[in-house]
Parts: sequence; C-alpha cells; structure tokens
Amino acid sequence: MSQHRSLKTSGSVGTKRSVLKRGERIKLLKSRGLWKEGRLPTNLPKTKSE
Repeated sequence: MSQHRSLKTSGSVGTKRSVLKRGERIKLLKSRGLWKEGRLPTNLPKTKSE
C-alpha cells in the first residue's frame, strides 16, 4: 500500500527544530559550562536552541 500524496513531505532540510533531543541538550549545557559530571540526564533545565 502506498502513502497518500498529502502525507508525503517535500523535504524539511531548511527548517529549524525548536525542540532539542536529550543528547543535544546535554552537549549544549556542556558547551555553556552548566553541566556537572556525574549528573543524571533526567530533569534537565530548559535550554534555548542557538
């Protein structure tokens, strides 16, 4: 069964995501100096993407 043409995307290469994945948030916190080693990756503070 094929996918309906209205559900297909033409490509979202140029769009910027407003939500970061957990790994991306940790990397951003490390680059800003806000990440402490040994900290659990749960309950991360909110971060704004750059």
